[in-house]
Amino acid sequence: AVYSPAMTDFIFMVKDSSYMFVTGPDVVKTVTHEAVTHEQLGGAVTHSSRSGVADLAFQNDVEALLELRRFFDFLPLSNRSGTPTRPTSDATDRIDLSLDTLVPANPNKPYDMKELILKVVDEGDFFEIQPDFAANILIGFGRIEGATVGVVANQPTVLAGCLDIDSSRKAARFVRFCDCFNIPIVTFVDVPGFLPGTAQEYGGIIKHGAKLLFAYGEATVPKVTVITRKAYGGAYDVMSSKHLRG
Repeated sequence: AVYSPAMTDFIFMVKDSSYMFVTGPDVVKTVTHEAVTHEQLGGAVTHSSRSGVADLAFQNDVEALLELRRFFDFLPLSNRSGTPTRPTSDATDRIDLSLDTLVPANPNKPYDMKELILKVVDEGDFFEIQPDFAANILIGFGRIEGATVGVVANQPTVLAGCLDIDSSRKAARFVRFCDCFNIPIVTFVDVPGFLPGTAQEYGGIIKHGAKLLFAYGEATVPKVTVITRKAYGGAYDVMSSKHLRG
């Protein structure tokens, strides 16, 4: 059944060959008279950018397998294993002067948080999860001093880094995975608040925002939070703030 992949930790799909849906295009057309293709209804692009069911979409099987090998290198063998480590050529006391000018002096001017992440993690190696879904928050794996860490970061270039329903769900699930597999979490915060509007309120932003709060609050792995510019209101609280005392 299609629910089987949804019960796994990560889902990877290949464009034009991977499909997931509860009811297929024929049933949809019969019941709702809506004409839709397999790719539009449940293809890799749909699930990696709109529904958020898939974590990554690849152009072909070879690319998928190569990236999966890189992905597995970040993970422990099981939830009982320690944090994976590997040798690194990056010095622990390295200094990157470009970081001095990365964050603009103008508080309303956006910047790419991913650039900051790439400069912090070892050898600029960051494996991003769900890059095309809820892009206002970044999640993925990197290494610091050779040890795997989970990275969660607001993205100021998308919705000014505001949290919304999708980004809260995305980050909460990732934090819980890291906690289950003993992976420390590094959080980069630049958040003006939760996205306002009736669509968010009607969609249950209170409940979904609380998922991120619970995830960070219950996580027992080491957590490091870096506020790069601003952190306001309830959004500050849920982004692994010191007030959680976790």
